[in-house]
Order: sequence, then structure tokens, then C-alpha cells
Amino acid sequence: MKSKNNLIKGGEFIIKETKASQVFTPEDFTEEHLMMRDSVREFNEREVIPFRSRFEKKDYQLTESVMKKAGEMGFLGIAVPEEYGGMGLGFVSTMLVCDYISSGSGSFSTAFGAHTGIGTMPITLYGTEDQKQKYVPKLASGEWFGSYCLTEPGAGSDANSGKTSATLSKDGNSYKINGQKMWISNAGFCSLFIVFARIENDKNITAFIVENNSENGISMGEEEQKLGIRASSTRQVFFNDTVVLKENMLAKRGEGFKIAMNSLNVGRIKLGAAGIDAQKRVITQAVEYANNRKQFNTNISEFGAIKFKIAEMTANTYAGESACYRAAKDIEDNITRLSESGKSHQEAELEGVEDFAIECSILKVAVSEDVQNTADEGLQIFGGMGFSEEAPMESTWRDARIARIYEGTNEINRLVSVGMLLKKAFKKEIDLKSSMEKIKYDFFGLSFLNKKKYNGPLNNEKENIDSLKSVFLMILGSSLKDKIDLEKNQQLLLCLSNILIEIYMAESTVLRTEKNINNKSSNLETKKALSKIYLYNANDIILKNGKEAINLISSGYKMNHMHKILNKKVSSNKGVNIIKLRNDVSDKFSSENKYFL
Repeated sequence: MKSKNNLIKGGEFIIKETKASQVFTPEDFTEEHLMMRDSVREFNEREVIPFRSRFEKKDYQLTESVMKKAGEMGFLGIAVPEEYGGMGLGFVSTMLVCDYISSGSGSFSTAFGAHTGIGTMPITLYGTEDQKQKYVPKLASGEWFGSYCLTEPGAGSDANSGKTSATLSKDGNSYKINGQKMWISNAGFCSLFIVFARIENDKNITAFIVENNSENGISMGEEEQKLGIRASSTRQVFFNDTVVLKENMLAKRGEGFKIAMNSLNVGRIKLGAAGIDAQKRVITQAVEYANNRKQFNTNISEFGAIKFKIAEMTANTYAGESACYRAAKDIEDNITRLSESGKSHQEAELEGVEDFAIECSILKVAVSEDVQNTADEGLQIFGGMGFSEEAPMESTWRDARIARIYEGTNEINRLVSVGMLLKKAFKKEIDLKSSMEKIKYDFFGLSFLNKKKYNGPLNNEKENIDSLKSVFLMILGSSLKDKIDLEKNQQLLLCLSNILIEIYMAESTVLRTEKNINNKSSNLETKKALSKIYLYNANDIILKNGKEAINLISSGYKMNHMHKILNKKVSSNKGVNIIKLRNDVSDKFSSENKYFL
């Protein structure tokens, strides 16, 4: 674990330097991690991948059967404490299992994520001792499966506006729940629901553990016919005077919204992890096809247009993996620190993850969009064959689309990332004000071109990232100084979020590569090229979003001056031979005939 003095709080990456030695990378996996990875990978290749056609034919019983097998292997209880039948492993192991078990089928991945995350975790983290002893061992073993009932026809992103009601009985011993929930994953085979309902006219909803019993006023709609994740059971659930004992209230009255949001934080970062090995498999399939498909008497992997796609796909995958495991270890270390300070397991887990809610939203957005783009480009490399159900890309493309919607839409998560940063600054958990004041002096004084100088590998890239951070702070600081109502300017928030996302992803990528260089790891030239490709693209995205934001928040001399600074700060792309970098990367992956990092 990092020393307490070296721990960086959630969101502090935007104002503090993170050293390469402080980040955790996949090259740092322990023997225990590697054994777990290999076990999960073998399970995926034995129990999931060979049966993809059955998943595509909506074989819900297959999904349930494979879930039971995952429970027998212990994979459903990775994060569950040992005293409740789980393995009690750390957050990195939780992410690793989610990473490698999720790439075989989007249907199984959704069932697995819904059960282990939002189906089990609320009880583990918020339940009483009696609730945990009663339910968690069954959920950890796969004897029971969990489901999460939050979304309603009129309450999607606005989760706290749900109309489902919970009415206290006259004797005060139970509640009657009435209402309708929709898009409920695992509904067709779950044993219990985490149900969110409103008691009387409470401001906030309340959570309940509700066992699935058709004789207790619970009924379901037919399986939803969906674009993708076709064998993931998704139904509407109706509660008609469903009786729930008062002792099955989860946490306290009115704390349901807090439970929902904190559960989603974990779901978001795990969704990021769930997309990594999936991208690697798409890249491998695309490279293999390109190496064997001939046009004009040439393998299409030799064509520049295909090389462009392979390089971009691999750069994004390398970046996503770098950022996911960086954040996972930061969260794990934070949980350990809180536990050592005297916090209970529940308190440490809750606070440890909540502190990194910004990073969780960033990773959910970045990786879900990269997964979609990778699947799309993979399908394009296959050409007409990619559009056929006989090829692997078609189902991957459809399955990938949901990732941008569930666990909070990407638009909501973009707003959350900047909103949480401002909230932490307001609560003085992050000294954002001092950093913005310093940037203001640097920009509007004579020293606005000064840069911190680094010694060591990737110096230019690290200086570039510092400059990108100062651009974010300049735009945010100017917006706050001029008292722009950010809540009413969502497009400004989206610009700021896009900049914030690219900074975290690019920095994670560069730091991973720098650490690999310092440790004399393998494939260094390829990793350096991937880092430079990602940073090149990040600069372009930040330049575009920076221009849009500056044009909204300023005018006249101030606007011209801010544009001048933006162009100076986002200038690292000059002289970068990006086409050569892409060609070098693509040639390397083509020669290996797979994704190999």
C-alpha cells in the first residue's frame, strides 16, 4: 500500500502531480492476481464463449446456468467478506474478475454485474448483521440471485423521483409496497429484489430487501426484446400490496437515494473494467481477419486505412486498462487506510469508493465509448462479413451499445464528474480554489507560458498533461469567477467533463508507460507509441472543447487572450509524426496476430 503521505484523494489528480511510482498497473499484478485472472479466463473460454450463439438466441436458462457455475467457482463472492461466504479479496481483484469474465457475452456480463454489484453489494454495505447473515451467503454462492429495482417509467436518470410507495401497516410491523419498476436485470430468475420506494411524502426514497414470491403480490412482464444483451433477463416488475417486514428495510428511512448513488459508483467503475478484455478480443479477431483477408493481392492489414483503425483501437484499450487499474488500486488503498483508522468494513468500503466517485464516472464514460468504437471499427475491418451473424462482430457491436446507458447515462456521468469535483471543493476536501487562483495569475500575468520541467522518460508528455490541467482550471475558474450558472449551462459542463476525462485517461496511460520504462518492462517501444497516440488525440479533443467553452464564457479581449493561451497550452501535437506512430503500432500488433500487452 502507498504510504499515507503519498495517498492522493479522489479528484486530486487535476491539481496534484502523481508520480509514476504511485500508480498501479497491470504489470504490477501479484501471483494471486495472475492466478485469479487465469482461472476466470479459463472459465470464460469454457463456459461462455463456446455458447455465444445460444446467448444470441435468448437462452435465458443458459445465463442462469452459467451464473450458478460462476457461484460454484466462487466468482460471485470475490468482494464479499469471508464471514458471509465470500473470498474477501481487494478491489483490484474485484475489478480483475469483472474484466476477464465479461468479454465472452454481453448477456452473461450484464447478469454477473447486476448480481455481484447492485444486487448483492447494497446488503453487504448497508445491511444489518441479521440481514447479511440471512442473505449474503446465498448470494455469494449462487444459491440465490439478486436484482435491483430502481428505474420506473417516469424515473430514469432522476432516480429520486420514483412513485413506488411503501405504506406502514397499522401494527407498525411491515410495509405494503405498490408500484412498477422497469428494465430490471435478472428479474426472470432472481430470488430477491433491492426495491426503492417512497414512504408517505418523504423527500428521499427508502430501500427494502424483498424476496421474490409471486404469492406476495409480485408479478412480471414478458422478457423485453432488446437490441443486444439478448439472453440477459430484463423484465418489468409489478408490486401489488407486496408485504415486506419492517426488519427488511435497508439502512434507515429516506436513505435509499444514498444507497442507490453509492451502489452506482461501484457499478460504474466495474463497467469500465468489463469493457477491457472485450476490446482486446475484438482487436485480436480484427487483426487475425486483416492478416488473412486479401484484396488486390495484399493482406488488408497492410493498408493504411486498416492500420489507422488497429492503432486507434489498441491505444484506447491500453489507456482504458491503465486508468481502470490505477483507480482500482487507489480505491483499495483508500479502503485499507480507512479500515486501519478504525472504520468498520462497511464504513471503509462505502467511504473508500465514494471518495473516488469522480474517477468512477470518468471510467464509465471513457471505456463504454471506447468499447462501442472498438466494436464498430472491428466490424468495419470485417467489411460485409462483419454485418453477418456468422461473424463475431455483429453481436459484440449490439451488446456494446447498452454500456453507454446503464449505470447512469454517459451524459449524466459527465455532469456528475464535474459536479462532484465542485462539491468536494466546496466541502474543502480538495483545494481547487488555490489552484485556480495560481492559474489565473500565471495566465493573466507575465508568466503564463511557464512550465514545470521534468527529468526522466516521457518528459514532454508529462509537461503537456500539466498544461492540459491548467486549461481545465482556467476555464472552470473563469466560469466560477463570472458566476455563470453551471447547472443551466449543461453544454459548458459537458465541455469541462470531456477535458477532465481526457486528462485522467492520458495521464494514466503516460504514467503506466513511465513506470514500465523505469522497471525495464517488456514492449516499451509499443507502449510509448500507444501513450503518444492517446495523448495526441486527447489534445485535439481538449482543444475543441476548450474553444467551445471559451466562446461561451468570455468575449472581446478576454476571449482572444484565453484562446491564445489555449493554443499555447495545447500545442504538443506540433511535430508529432502521428501517422508513423500508428503504422508502427499496427505493424507490431499485426506481427503478433493478436492484442498482446
